[in-house]
Amino acid sequence: MDHVGARLRVAREAAAVTLTQMAARTNYSKSHLCNVELGKRPATPDLVLAYERVLGESVNRRGVLTLAATLVAPTAVAELIQHGFAAAMDGRREVDDWVARAEAYGQDYMSLGAAELQGRLAADLVVLQQELDDPHLWGVAARLMTVHGKTLPGNDGGRGAIRSYEMAAIAADRCGDLEIRVWVRGRAALALAYEGAHLPVAARLAEQAVALSDRPTLGRLTALTAQAHVAAFRGDAATSLARLDDARRVFDTAGSDEQISDFAVPEWRFHTFESMLLARLGHPRAVAAQEAADRTRPATLPRFATHIELHRGLMMAAAGDAAGGLDHARRALDRLPPERHSLSLRLLLAEVERVTAAPH
Repeated sequence: MDHVGARLRVAREAAAVTLTQMAARTNYSKSHLCNVELGKRPATPDLVLAYERVLGESVNRRGVLTLAATLVAPTAVAELIQHGFAAAMDGRREVDDWVARAEAYGQDYMSLGAAELQGRLAADLVVLQQELDDPHLWGVAARLMTVHGKTLPGNDGGRGAIRSYEMAAIAADRCGDLEIRVWVRGRAALALAYEGAHLPVAARLAEQAVALSDRPTLGRLTALTAQAHVAAFRGDAATSLARLDDARRVFDTAGSDEQISDFAVPEWRFHTFESMLLARLGHPRAVAAQEAADRTRPATLPRFATHIELHRGLMMAAAGDAAGGLDHARRALDRLPPERHSLSLRLLLAEVERVTAAPH
């Protein structure tokens, strides 16, 4: 038992949780978990924490499970330290270099999994925080912290996404750029609302973004879309659709030509946001939004194709085909390589499972 996966297996078996049950509760595929437990795939920090969330109450954390986590954390910390010192030895980066690096992260977010992006981005943030003597760098930090928040769980309060988003908003305020201030709040609000996580925080951030400026920008677009999702969760379909129409009007003015960046909202991505909302509402327009997203999305973004398939599974489950909808969603996620999975996809699958389990 000389690898993390073996310790995870011991913890799972000690809690009398089957591999099938663990896959359902963590939203990783059964085959991926099996490979991790056998040592054929690495146990990422995200996966270890998923085991801990499932088994923490059933297993003596000081006895078995925490041993696995401690094998992951020191490596991550060591990499951060080494990256920070290496950067200091090379000298400070110019502002333009940081801006270019941020743009690269915006592109990488669209194709890389959360675990792959998270560590590298955290390392650069460690370096950047030592160089914040220019307002433009506060703006770069604000955007990067927003992206970093999207790689963290949205359901663990100050330890995860929420704290990152709050700090991003403060950093944006310090940069003094109104457009960045609106974008950070709007993007964070939509990330939470899309996942159905911390809706009061999503509503607050979206309200702040809308209040800051009425100019048609990407930040306002994402804030209005977030408000539409929050209204949908609250059962207010009329307000939800009205906010979506407001967002669409902003998109007609401010939509992006750039196709692959988290800092952009081209046509295919707006249709993806729209598809999720309309699927939640059970609205017939969802089908057209899904078809438009598939038609306009670059072929190099399979993760976002999986989003649309999960939306379809959600609609099937909500329409009464619980087994078919859940099977459709699980098969769609299984077709995507595990390293391309995101927290959003896992939370979407969990939403399909909740709808499937709810009485009709």
